[in-house]
Amino acid sequence: MALKATNQDQRRLLTLQEVDTRIVRLTGKLKALPQTKRIDELDTELMRLDRTVLERLGEHDDIGADVARIENDVQTVEARLQRNRDRLPAITDAKVATATEHEIVTLEKRRSDLEDLELEAMQRQEDAAAALAAAREAAHSARSERERLAGERDVEAAGLQGELEQARAERGDRAATVPAELLALYDRQRERYGIGATLLQHRTSTASGVELTSSELHEIRQAGEDDVLLDPNSSAILVRTEESGI
Repeated sequence: MALKATNQDQRRLLTLQEVDTRIVRLTGKLKALPQTKRIDELDTELMRLDRTVLERLGEHDDIGADVARIENDVQTVEARLQRNRDRLPAITDAKVATATEHEIVTLEKRRSDLEDLELEAMQRQEDAAAALAAAREAAHSARSERERLAGERDVEAAGLQGELEQARAERGDRAATVPAELLALYDRQRERYGIGATLLQHRTSTASGVELTSSELHEIRQAGEDDVLLDPNSSAILVRTEESGI
């Protein structure tokens, strides 16, 4: 048996559809807040930037260890050089004196080479420190932008969530006035096709925007006012009013 419902109950579906459409719109806006895409991009970028910071930090620390090692080598050579210089005046054996003088020359050359290496390492350390500072600044800038956007998103989301909760409460109130069988059909059509009820306005379904054919309109005219009809184009419940033009 075809479902029947008073025209007044069928008209209630239009207001129910209106709030359901609003709920869908608000839910879509919540899922597609304008900040979300950029925040996702920043999350990916921050992973790369944080990894870069760690790499730059490792490079800086490695070079720092090289500088410390070279400085220690310089101090060792300096100490040995000073000992040889202090010993040289007291040496009486000519061969030992010659060997000591030769070692002093060798140590001086070694110290000079180490000092050159130290200067190079210190320059590399300075460059590494600049690269580390730049990496940290880039990460800090991206993180600050993300925090700002997240704050804006949370404020906007809170407002939309409040509207959504209000719409859902309104939906509950409106659904409570619709007979159970009619509501079940409406919900089933809405779940399947996206729209549960549509107004027939000037012979056109507002859901599909398609004007009904003459034969379709003839069938509608033959139906009783309490017959529940489906729009042949959108499959939503077709609600007839004085605007229908039939």
